[in-house]
Order: sequence, then C-alpha cells, then structure tokens
Amino acid sequence: MRGRGLGEGESSARRKDSDGNMRVLVIGSGGREHALVWRLSQSPQVAALYAAPGNPGMARHATCVPIKADALDDLVAFADRERIDLTIVGPELPLILGIADRFRVKGLAIFGPTQSAAALEGSKAFAKALMAKHGIPTARFQTFQDATSARRFARELGAPLVVKADGLAAGKGAIVCGTLPEADKAIALCLEQRAFGRAGEQIVVEEFLVGEEASFFALTDGETALPLGTAQDHKTVFDDDQGPNTGGMGAYSPAPIVDARMHEEIMKTIILPTVHAMAAEGRPYRGVIYAGLMLTRQGPKVLEYNCRFGDPEHQTIMPRLQDDPLPLLYGVAKGERLPSTVRWRPEAAVCVVLASGGYPGEYQTGKSISGIEEAEKLPDVTVFHAGTALKDGRLVTAGGRVLGVTALGADIPAAIARAYDAVAKICFEGIHFRKDIGRKALKRGGR
Repeated sequence: MRGRGLGEGESSARRKDSDGNMRVLVIGSGGREHALVWRLSQSPQVAALYAAPGNPGMARHATCVPIKADALDDLVAFADRERIDLTIVGPELPLILGIADRFRVKGLAIFGPTQSAAALEGSKAFAKALMAKHGIPTARFQTFQDATSARRFARELGAPLVVKADGLAAGKGAIVCGTLPEADKAIALCLEQRAFGRAGEQIVVEEFLVGEEASFFALTDGETALPLGTAQDHKTVFDDDQGPNTGGMGAYSPAPIVDARMHEEIMKTIILPTVHAMAAEGRPYRGVIYAGLMLTRQGPKVLEYNCRFGDPEHQTIMPRLQDDPLPLLYGVAKGERLPSTVRWRPEAAVCVVLASGGYPGEYQTGKSISGIEEAEKLPDVTVFHAGTALKDGRLVTAGGRVLGVTALGADIPAAIARAYDAVAKICFEGIHFRKDIGRKALKRGGR
C-alpha cells in the first residue's frame, strides 16, 4: 500500500478492512491536539498513533516524532515512509501553507481543507468578501491598505469598532477600539508601524457587534455539514472578561445560549451557506468549520472563521463526543458523505486553562509542574498538556498556556466544581488561571 493513494471509491472498503489496523498521525503540539490524541487512542480502529511534534502529555498515548507542524516536506516524507492511513492537522498554519495539497498529491489521506479553502481563516478580507457576496450575516466592514482611507471609514462607523489584521497574527491581530483615537492608533500599528508584518499589510475595519459570543463547530464533506458541538470560550486573561485577549483561558460545552432554535438558525443562515459559498467560489471545503459567532438581537453573525478545531473549546467537546471520531474524520478526508447525526454524552464539560504568570505578555518557562496525577485521580478529570516539556526527567512549563484541566459533570455547575477541585491540586511557580470559567452559563441556568 505504501506510496499508493486510495481512490475515492475505495475508501469504504478500506475502512472495513482497517479495524484495528489504522495508522494515524496528528500534527501539532498544543492542548487541542492532546485532546484529539487522547480521544483517538480510545478508538478500536487505531493500531498506531503518532504526534508531530507532540508534547509530554501526548507521549502517554502516542509516539511523538520531532517534526515541527510547519515542516511540510518532512511531514509528507514521514507519512509516506510510515504508511500513515490518516493525518489530522491541528493548528492553522500548516493548513494555510498548503499541507493538505502536499499530502493529496502523494495520495495520502489528510483531514483538513486545501490551501485555497483555508483562506477562510488565512485572510479575513477574503472571508468578509465571501460573506458579503453570499449574504452570510456579519458585521458591516471595509478592507484597506492605506491608513488615511481606513481612518475615514472609522469615523463613518463611529466608535466602538474593531480593527483586524488580514492574516494570521498569533491571536493578537483583532483590536477592539473604544474611541476613535484608539482606532487611529490601531490602524497606524498595522499599516504604518507594520507591527504584524505581512499579516497587517491589509486590514479590515468593522463595526463592533453587541451580544454574546459562541463557538460553533461543524464537519463538512464539501456539500453537507454535520454539527459537532457548541462551546463558549473565555478570551481575556482576567476574571470578568478583563485584560488583554489570549489564546483562550477556558471554555465550557455545550453552550446554553445556543438552544435548539438558535442551533437551527446557525446551520441555516451561516454554516450551510458557507459550505455552498466556498463550493461556488471554486474552493470546495472539506474539514471542520469553526465559526466564531456573535449572537445579536438581529440573530447570529460571524465574527471570524477558523479552519481547525478551537483551543480550548476542543478540550471540552472531545470528552463529550460518544461516537468514535476516527471514522468521521477519515470519511471527510476521503470525500465520503457525512452521517446525519452523532451521539453525545449527556454530561457537560468545563476546561480551565493554567497559564504562566505574565501571559499573554512576557513570561518565564522551565518551572517544575506537580500535581497532575493527583488531579486526574478525580472522576472524569483529564489534564491536557499545552505548553509543557521534559527537562532532566522533570515536567516543566514551556509556554504561555501550560495545561487545560477538563472535567465532566452532570451539569455545568458540577463540571465547574470538579474542574476547580482538580486545578487546586496542580502547582507551578507563577501559575495563573481565571476563577470564573463557566459563570456565564450559570447565569443562563446552564446544564
């Protein structure tokens, strides 16, 4: 089988023959990827599981290989050499660099959109233009490459407003501006000071939407879409949504604000139209669509798209998924039609992120971590590694977001209590975490 791709018509037969024999590679090194590796390790269809580059937490479930997520040639060579049946891409950068295209040219199955389809996340200007053209609800906006025109439009919108770098900016490219002078500074930061490099050579200036945010995930085969859970993230570093934005300080799932009516509206007005719009633009999309939404009085509107699973939202969705995710992901990779539903555990999930002191600014690494084993002795608690490393046999901090402590509970209050009981058992110098993860759900009587 080495070096030979499976034809579209062969995929179903291949899966039937592969029970217990699938060799799977997960690309990435964060908490999102650890959650995926952890869940896949429970699949009876997995015979060999690899992570590139992985982390010490993933090493408990998979063989970690020292290949960076953006080393595309090395990843293709490894997958070919090791006869990998399915590669799953965790972070956005390799997708935007075209890793899916590289794999498919070699006949290797990979879960993730093509480079042209990944522009949905890679270029905010492209995504906004797509929504405007196809009637997908979003904030009023314009795209600019010169500061003077951008400032003129900012005054037309009025404050508050949002200035966004077009490309990837490590989660720091969206600046909420409460006043017009703040907007002027943000525009200058991108277009004149080039603070975000090439990512900020073009910007989007858009109205500030009022409402409550939610994350909505769906798998798509390029024609249909299968909802894959809802969650709410906590982006700012301090309690009560204070302080600078981060990659995410915690999450809970399901999101009570997305009731059955709202769920149907999101699928009807956003997810399916997005799938159809991408196909109409000659960029058929296969993979996961992660829609960051603002639920306004006028209905749900798209804040941004992502072409991968969320982090830390994924750490709450995977523990709740009752069905084996491997057949779903493999089917999408092979272009098979998705099932109509998946099964979920009845419990709620809460993830609390433990960060290094100073994050998202400057922070120190190399701090010894203790208490993870004690935390995981609690029922339905899993600790996902994000920024950890082994140094002289000791587990130490190696990033801004260090761990994601996830707990299941009968309802959100129970999951919150269990997650924080587990957090209390973990220690490292400078540890920082929010103490209000899930509070928004409690205000809604969430379960």
